[in-house]
Amino acid sequence: MEEFFRGMWVTAYRELMRFTQERSRMFSSLAMPLLFLVIFGAGFNRIIGTLTPGVNFIQFMYPGLIAMTVLMMSVMSGLSVVWDREFGFLKEVLVAPLSRSGIVLGKAMGGGTVAVGQSFILLALAPILSVQLSLLLVAKLIPLLIVLSLSLSGLGILVASRMRSQWGFQLIVQMIIMPLIFLSGVFFPVNNVSPWLEVISKINPLTYGVDAIRQLFLGGDLAATGVAMGDSSYVLGVTVLGHTMSILEDIVVVAVLGVVLMLAAVWSFNKQE
Repeated sequence: MEEFFRGMWVTAYRELMRFTQERSRMFSSLAMPLLFLVIFGAGFNRIIGTLTPGVNFIQFMYPGLIAMTVLMMSVMSGLSVVWDREFGFLKEVLVAPLSRSGIVLGKAMGGGTVAVGQSFILLALAPILSVQLSLLLVAKLIPLLIVLSLSLSGLGILVASRMRSQWGFQLIVQMIIMPLIFLSGVFFPVNNVSPWLEVISKINPLTYGVDAIRQLFLGGDLAATGVAMGDSSYVLGVTVLGHTMSILEDIVVVAVLGVVLMLAAVWSFNKQE
């Protein structure tokens, strides 16, 4: 047990120190969400207008961009595993008197902490985008982001445990991240698309993370009911088999997936020689 906690603490601390020494990662990780905010916001806000009373397209998209930031930073945390392998440091770690399970959880905790910290930078944009923000909302947001970041960090470490080059890891991760982003409801309500696309979106685990964050910002009732607009009824929440998911249910889905991914990452990492 001592080896487990020592491995977890040392690894998490090292991940945090590495991030603070590479400030370029801070700006690069925020570049894509901000780019989407500017391009999609400026391009579609006037065309789409309000999706529900008091909520325009930018305000609808904003919670999704927070989830996107967490996704990118969490999954990319697995890059450190590949880097350590390429430079021989991973071999030294594996022969050290540290628990391999603790090392995996430490990397997930370090990557998750960085992801949560990065997402909080986007909160500074809330007043500019007319998004209501309060201390209570932030207090509720923190545990949600922690669960989401740890779950997605497990995915990044699982992929990294089988990769041998940084280039290969980044290629595979990009192939995973982009579909997850575009099929998670960041840019459109998943209940108002073609049936086949709706099914794929609701299989996507990130969809439930986006939905939980959106309900926090827009209000549970508002996010769930939507409003009739013309010939269409825009339901902003996620419905599964006719049931609208609550924030707690969204978190449970993400947490269960996170446990599965983390166990798979630990298993895969323990197979390393």
